[in-house]
Amino acid sequence: MGFFSSKATFPWIELTSSEQLKEIIESSTEKPVLLFKHSTRCSISSMAKSRFESNWILNNEEFPTYYLDLIAFRAISAEIAELTGVEHQSPQAIVIKDKKAIYNASHNGIDAKEISALLND
Repeated sequence: MGFFSSKATFPWIELTSSEQLKEIIESSTEKPVLLFKHSTRCSISSMAKSRFESNWILNNEEFPTYYLDLIAFRAISAEIAELTGVEHQSPQAIVIKDKKAIYNASHNGIDAKEISALLND
């Protein structure tokens, strides 16, 4: 074993279809969900995603975290904006509860601790 231990992989659930998005929004009536939109070609997006992952403290079973690759699934991002009323940005985190966006932030405004506090109230 080396000096550095490998960090566990973040438990993202990939968002890859319109049907899945509709199921996710419907499931938000049972528990809130997070949608994280990430551009795999953008260093700012990579930084925001990495910072979010290192500061996230909630359990994925209690609060599912969905990851959208904007390059591969751009149409789904547009559908998220249409269904939530939240204008598209990248990177972007959106929390949905009871089929409504209760939090959204982009770029350096994405704050895992703020989201955790919101959900623990």
